Amino acid sequence: MDQKVDIAIIGECLIELSANGSLADTSTLNKFFGGDTVSTAVAIARLGGNVTYLTKVGNDGFSEFIISSLQKENIDTSLIKTNDEQNGMYIVSQTQDSKEVLYYKRKTAATKLSIEDIDEDTIKKLKLIYSTGVVQSLSASSRELVKESFRIAKANDVMTAYDPNYTSCFMNSEDTKEYFEEIIELSDIVFLSLKSDAVRLYEIESIDKAMNYFWDKGIKIVVIKSHIDNGYYTGYNGEISFTEFYNTQKAIDTTASGDVFNGGFLYAITNGYTPSGAAKFASVVSGLQTQNYGAIQAIPYKEAVLEKV
Repeated sequence: MDQKVDIAIIGECLIELSANGSLADTSTLNKFFGGDTVSTAVAIARLGGNVTYLTKVGNDGFSEFIISSLQKENIDTSLIKTNDEQNGMYIVSQTQDSKEVLYYKRKTAATKLSIEDIDEDTIKKLKLIYSTGVVQSLSASSRELVKESFRIAKANDVMTAYDPNYTSCFMNSEDTKEYFEEIIELSDIVFLSLKSDAVRLYEIESIDKAMNYFWDKGIKIVVIKSHIDNGYYTGYNGEISFTEFYNTQKAIDTTASGDVFNGGFLYAITNGYTPSGAAKFASVVSGLQTQNYGAIQAIPYKEAVLEKV
């Protein structure tokens, strides 16, 4: 890596084809890029963070577009490798009444991620490394990569952050819980959805019980998103603070808002914010993103966030 990097993100960059209208009626699809961890990486970069992205991209005509798109966001791409598999893709359409998302993720380039793609010396120089259950679900080798990266990080006092990011679109709850369980003791920070993760994976409906469960597992900072309470609970050092969602009355597109929140939080926590302060900062980042269309297009820059914090 040529530049100083504080945060490394392991993930999969997908091609996004989007329609302004229903898929049945549209005649034009707009090309972009996306993915859960990509949204997090872009959020960090637009806030001024130094972030690198570790993945594999397919040599199928989209590889140059993916890499150049990440570079335009000031994301370091020196850890990205190419192979002869195809790139993953999703097609999304949104109308005033509905939203459609179709995923095409079988045998993609990122499924070939493996422990051969990590460098211990690179990890030692980081402040933090982040990944998700979506990445673990790609393949046995990508799952091994995430675990080994976190193990190296923990052994060298580098912070680790994780989101199971359970989605029923292409994951099942039993596997997602298994992914989480094998990495939980290697994680310093976890991001959870009360409904999707705590309830569906662990059958825990209480914020207090969820916090204590994961604290007992050794996790230092637990962030739980609750749509019931319209905000985020942040647990650290035995104390729980609450941050309301930012300006929800102006929200028009919540696609990837959780991933963007994670990016805001990770940027803040690696730049001296307390956990509760990081949650407040990240809530504004995520809230501003929901006020425009497009998962990545709508992610705000640092100046816009600081005006609202």
